[in-house]
Amino acid sequence: MRRAVLALMGLVTTLVAPAAMAQTTAIVHAKAYVQPGAPPMLDATIVIEAGKIKAVAAGLAPPPGAEVVDAKGAIVTPGLMNGASQLGIEEVTSTDDGADRAVKAGPLGAAFDIQYALNSNSELLRVARFDGVTRAMTLPTGSASAPFTGQGAALRLSESADILDRPKAAVAVQTGGPSDAAAGGSRAAQWLILRNALDEARAYRAEKHGLGPRDQVLNHLDAEALAPVLDGTVPLAIAATRESDIRQAIALSRDEHVRVVIVGGAEAWRVADLLAAAKIPVVLDPFADLPYSLDEIGARLDNAARLRKAGVVIAFGMVDDLSSVYESYLAGETLREGAGLAIANGLTWDQALEAVTESPARIWGVADHYGSLAVGQDADVVIWHGDPLDVSGWPDAVYVRGAKASLRTRQGELGERYAPSHANDLWPSNYR
Repeated sequence: MRRAVLALMGLVTTLVAPAAMAQTTAIVHAKAYVQPGAPPMLDATIVIEAGKIKAVAAGLAPPPGAEVVDAKGAIVTPGLMNGASQLGIEEVTSTDDGADRAVKAGPLGAAFDIQYALNSNSELLRVARFDGVTRAMTLPTGSASAPFTGQGAALRLSESADILDRPKAAVAVQTGGPSDAAAGGSRAAQWLILRNALDEARAYRAEKHGLGPRDQVLNHLDAEALAPVLDGTVPLAIAATRESDIRQAIALSRDEHVRVVIVGGAEAWRVADLLAAAKIPVVLDPFADLPYSLDEIGARLDNAARLRKAGVVIAFGMVDDLSSVYESYLAGETLREGAGLAIANGLTWDQALEAVTESPARIWGVADHYGSLAVGQDADVVIWHGDPLDVSGWPDAVYVRGAKASLRTRQGELGERYAPSHANDLWPSNYR
């Protein structure tokens, strides 16, 4: 009997041990940017276990039984993060089919929360991963109560249904031309409504504690959605491009004691010192150099470099009016190209890498588990073929929380199906 039990235990060990060992991966001989913004670690070994960075050191021997991946001296970085997108809530911009980025009617303003519409099967997630993007901030673009557009969410681009990293990561606000009509036709009305909304949210909280009445402009859903903003745990993501609007955002942050993130910021360079002093980060479009509206007359390509030099934390992503090249179907390729363009206009390579990894993680509140290759961080790791901040480079391997992701996309699959080499096939393409 004892012999039978020992034999059974041996069989179980044989079956389970390989599966357990397969959870450990060691990437060796890497040029690893462990802390973006700092010099790389040469001949680095990165050990991934149970979805986390277990160890990272130069010349470290892989642990016994680990799967060894030889980077052969290639650049290895954290997975990239798009600082402002509509990934997961949009498929195409030419139609509302498959788009859940905005609501036009009903009671929801600040309370409009896009987390409930996230589509983990979106083809655009595969395209973004193909370009090394493993995280993204998704922001709504409109609500029924201007100037609020709703609540954004931080995503992880894993190959599973579990893509929500941090819900309610920001309450988004849009200022300037595109939202003038919805807020009464003037940007002055936008700022008055926004300030009044924060006052009402405070009064609503006081009323719940029996301390006084509140105004009746906000419904209880919107008032409750603003509570984390008042507490300072969630920022207001204010889409603003004109200098005057950015100045108003700075004043709002000071007067109301709330955290603010500027999204867009085409003219932010004009007030770089004020933004730095107020500790207000900017998620900008490094391609912005043309005035698509009168709000962007001062747009210039060295915006990122000027802001960074002044001490402003910057990240890259889609601007507020949806006119930029950062549409969700190009969330990875143009993120890398834009970072390269910022380098060509004064930003250093290290600063640009930081702007697409650690900085957006800090801005949107996920830096406690993503943004670097430090021990304990989620194992979002990319092995690059060439320069990650140049579109002539590409990922050789992408890991999201330690799981190696497929780099196949629908576009690639269609290309294979209809390739000229299949012209004389016996069976039609639908059977392949």
